[in-house]
Amino acid sequence: MVTIYKIIGNDILRAAAVSWFVAQFIKFIYTLIKYKKLDFRRYVGSGGMPSSHSSFAMGLSTAVGLKVGFDSVEYAITICFALVVMYDASGVRRAVGIQAKLLNQLINDLIELKHIEKNLKELIGHTPFEVLIGAFLGIIIANIII
Repeated sequence: MVTIYKIIGNDILRAAAVSWFVAQFIKFIYTLIKYKKLDFRRYVGSGGMPSSHSSFAMGLSTAVGLKVGFDSVEYAITICFALVVMYDASGVRRAVGIQAKLLNQLINDLIELKHIEKNLKELIGHTPFEVLIGAFLGIIIANIII
């Protein structure tokens, strides 16, 4: 039977989770410093610097490589997963954020003609630099934990 202790004791899972948490914490601090405001949504929100998706995926992949070998099937699977996540974060999700920004401009232009309640979320994806920093963060944390 799987116990919570086995899950918590899983170094690979812990490396991925810590990578995500640290990236989210950095986002929170970055927002605090840059915009001088507390925004607790940065702990769970997507988008921004660094990419917690990239950090999570690369933390997982690096931990698997360190634990079972970089020539293993498990590492091959996790690095492919990480690359898809990072491509999506900097490609598709970033494009959606740009489209949301343009639509919000259109909505704001139309607001005087008709009442519209809410703008679309614009901070969805990541720049390639944010993805790269998130990936490096995951690699570093996995090396510390494993």
